[in-house]
Amino acid sequence: MASIWKNKLSLSIFGQSHASAIGMTLDGLPAGIEIDMNVLQQFLNRRAPGRNPWSTARKEDDIPEFLTGLVNDKTCGAPMTAVIYNKNTKSADYENIKKIPRPGHADYPAHVKYGGFQDVAGGGHFSGRLTAPLCIAGGVALQILEKNGIYIGAHIASIGAVHDDKFDPVNIRKEQLQSVAEKEFPVIDAAAGEAMKDAVEVARKDSDSIGGTIECAIIGLPVGLGSPMFDGMENRLSALMFAIPAIKGIAFGAGFDVATMTGSKNNDEYYYDDDAVKTTTNHHGGILGGLTTGMPLMFKVAVKPTSSISKQQNSVDMFEGENAVLEIQGRHDPCIVPRAVPCIEAVAAICILDVLLEAAKL
Repeated sequence: MASIWKNKLSLSIFGQSHASAIGMTLDGLPAGIEIDMNVLQQFLNRRAPGRNPWSTARKEDDIPEFLTGLVNDKTCGAPMTAVIYNKNTKSADYENIKKIPRPGHADYPAHVKYGGFQDVAGGGHFSGRLTAPLCIAGGVALQILEKNGIYIGAHIASIGAVHDDKFDPVNIRKEQLQSVAEKEFPVIDAAAGEAMKDAVEVARKDSDSIGGTIECAIIGLPVGLGSPMFDGMENRLSALMFAIPAIKGIAFGAGFDVATMTGSKNNDEYYYDDDAVKTTTNHHGGILGGLTTGMPLMFKVAVKPTSSISKQQNSVDMFEGENAVLEIQGRHDPCIVPRAVPCIEAVAAICILDVLLEAAKL
């Protein structure tokens, strides 16, 4: 399976959900950059499983072991490779998946593509578990960006029908992004967060799951990053976002709401703020013609409900060639959204760092 992305940076993600280890190799980083391992671990802890009632009962430490790329916690110019050892696996829970694919998962197309030899335990290489090494790479990228005055933060915008407050699209401060990141349940409005938790609990008790949306903001970007048409900032961010399992859509700025606007309402008027050109609104989400405008880069992603639910579902027995009923075993999140927040930040950081290195801005 080729889970390799390459541009100015090169990133390879390897391993399976229940394999002995998962990991990543990130190449192309500048040498001599110090990485704070405590800060990185705090970031990884935000994604780690088994730490609160709204996530899976599978508990993993998710402490990375760096094999190459660092000397005395500083990048040395060599490819950076890190692994996380899986410890709390229960592969027997997935025995029936070998012949009866789970609705909403990649089990069936993977069975066809790999002739039945794919690893089904925990979803194998298709598992959300692979976002852990993705977050190692993203956590490193976030630290490098912050050293250069660029900050990325996200929050749960909605779960089910419950919505959080929105970021102010024209006036976001790093302090707000950092404040949300420090919360166990990353929302702006605490009351909305409690209502979201209630919605998750209702789904869990009903042996079901629930989805939502995540809003992300990037501040401190220079003007003119990106390219028109095929290599614009929307294109590059979108392509990488779909490396995160369960992401089903992305919208920038006002997104689909622009379809209901007139041009005079959608257009963001310019003005001078001292020597800086800014816009009074930010419906464009910080990107015009594929290029950054200097305004906060804003986007929102849609996260589907967890596919693995305890309810009985109709499927097929691929060995017998007949219809079947499936009861999924194992430990699964009733809602993926909270743990996906740092994943969104990680992927955004990888993309932005790559664009800056390509443009020789770092």
